[in-house]
Amino acid sequence: QVQLVESGGGLVQAGGSLRLSCAASGRTFSYYAMGWFRQAPGKERDFLAAIAWAGGPPYIADSVKGRFTIARDNAKNTVYLQMNSLKPEDTAVYYCTTGTWPGAYLPHLKTGYNPNYWGQGTQVTVSL
Repeated sequence: QVQLVESGGGLVQAGGSLRLSCAASGRTFSYYAMGWFRQAPGKERDFLAAIAWAGGPPYIADSVKGRFTIARDNAKNTVYLQMNSLKPEDTAVYYCTTGTWPGAYLPHLKTGYNPNYWGQGTQVTVSL
């Protein structure tokens, strides 16, 4: 079992930045890929980014490429999502996950990153 706790969400003005953190506990953190998703009200859950257990080049969704980056610190059992140039349409609940990457393509999530454990989510609200 893995427990994931997100933090760093909040209210930010358009054009601003936020860094989300996700602290993992339970099974060995280092062996999992880690990823982030988000879900806006009334919309499907969207894949954002994933990073392998050893780090290396991340997998970033085209929708946020150039604005969002992902990083992990295995010594701290923590993964980060750096979000820059935020837009009102980025408003959503953001979820941290552990998973497998590369994995089978999941049509309902539109990604080859396969999540297995999910955090509770953290709200990000971007105002005009």
